[in-house]
Amino acid sequence: KAKGPKGTKITLKTAKNSIRVSSEGGRRLDLSRMGITTFPKCILKLADVDELDLSRNMIKKIPSTIEKFQNLRWLDLHSNQLEELPKSIGKLQNLFYLNICNNKLTTKNLPEELNLLKNLRILNLGLNHLDDIPTGIGALTELKEIGLFDNALTAIPDSVTSLPKLKKLNAERNPFPDSTEEEEPADSIKRLETLYLVQEKDLCSSCLKMCKGEREKLNELKNVTPSPPKKLSFPLLLTPNSSALGNQEEWRLR
Repeated sequence: KAKGPKGTKITLKTAKNSIRVSSEGGRRLDLSRMGITTFPKCILKLADVDELDLSRNMIKKIPSTIEKFQNLRWLDLHSNQLEELPKSIGKLQNLFYLNICNNKLTTKNLPEELNLLKNLRILNLGLNHLDDIPTGIGALTELKEIGLFDNALTAIPDSVTSLPKLKKLNAERNPFPDSTEEEEPADSIKRLETLYLVQEKDLCSSCLKMCKGEREKLNELKNVTPSPPKKLSFPLLLTPNSSALGNQEEWRLR
């Protein structure tokens, strides 16, 4: 079996030197763009940090020990090779920001325990392989922003769009069905056509005049070029937060 790239080995000293002060004044461990292929076990000794950035690496798996980061409020795992998340991620009760876009996640490999992140404000699931919205997302009543762009979704459930504090939803570039099916002709037009089910000689002059007027209106309606059907759109869309964007601050809560 062919082995993948060996990746960069992160030592505890390297990790300590990568701690920065975040814009909110907390301690941020920034190991982004380090060529890491395996979650560094040594950073478990720094589990008291407020923010953890492992984005733009080649990590395939997040261990269950991620639960040790109990102070974590901000977790960025975007642009890795993740195919699943551990159930223990639901124990990060202080988490308000979670970015897992641009990975290889499927709906069935997202743990139900995501619905335990009751303080989550921002969730980015874009650029994955989701064909459905995890049911637990509807329980995240504190969510203000959610990214669902570039997946395989065909619908957005009401449980998501009706989240009480949701302000921004990005669902661009999903295979939503176009609303091209025309509705049945309006009843008013059907009724106009039934006016001509009698002969003209059987109508009085006033009725005949009215029928001819309605027929002219009907012809005008038929001659109007129909406007193209509207495509499904979502208001309040954000610019996608993907590997093409260097400024990840757009998805941070101000």
